Amino acid sequence: MLGAVHEGREPKLTGPYTERDAFHEPFVLFGFLAAATRRIELCTAVIILPQRQTALVAKQAAEVQLLSQGRLRLGVGTGWNFVEYESLGVPFDDRGKRFDEQIELLRRLWREPVIDFRGRFHRVERAGILPRPRRDIPIWFGGFTPVAVKRAARVGDGILFGTYPSRMLKLWEMTQAELKKAGRSASAFGAEAAVDASDSPDTWVKEAALWREAGGTHFALRAMDTAAEQVGHKRFGFRGPQDYIAVLERFAAAVR
Repeated sequence: MLGAVHEGREPKLTGPYTERDAFHEPFVLFGFLAAATRRIELCTAVIILPQRQTALVAKQAAEVQLLSQGRLRLGVGTGWNFVEYESLGVPFDDRGKRFDEQIELLRRLWREPVIDFRGRFHRVERAGILPRPRRDIPIWFGGFTPVAVKRAARVGDGILFGTYPSRMLKLWEMTQAELKKAGRSASAFGAEAAVDASDSPDTWVKEAALWREAGGTHFALRAMDTAAEQVGHKRFGFRGPQDYIAVLERFAAAVR
């Protein structure tokens, strides 16, 4: 939502993005892409869910799912930017508990014509959204911590690691163990890792093979220069849409 100046904060603001980094609003962008594309999947990676009104997210996601004919995968997380939370009028400290309640409410709004819901953070009295998606929208959880892994294994449809498979193998093993504890099948659960556009094709191929062997289901390319250095990558030097298309074509050819 908002990029914040990092300097002079107490407590310190340590995330990778600042007021100088541009991002499109995902649901608005996906409404456009739903009409401009036919086959590609649309995945948020990630929506900071506790910052947003849950009923509105349910409505927006359902609309994108309908416009795209079922191509939305909803990636969600709790975020790190306390300035953004404060600016949006949402408490930062209770974001985890709010998040848990939101997942239940989203699914009920997608499934039921009318709901009567009373939680710690939400009250929906005999109301619903229409149109609803024809099926549940997959909810994947982003994160790099044991808390995020346990939450994803308990109620998620998949997990978004967002970095190299070689870095995430232990967390993926932990996820599989948590799925077993929860009595859930790992074969029905998705896992996505990623490499960077600035890596060599040899790195892409090596990491893809590692992830396939580990049972990962999705493999992505981080194709942006935004905050590249802060997340341990190099700037690629993108100059326009054709540069993105070209690197994506090379990536697809290498790992296919």
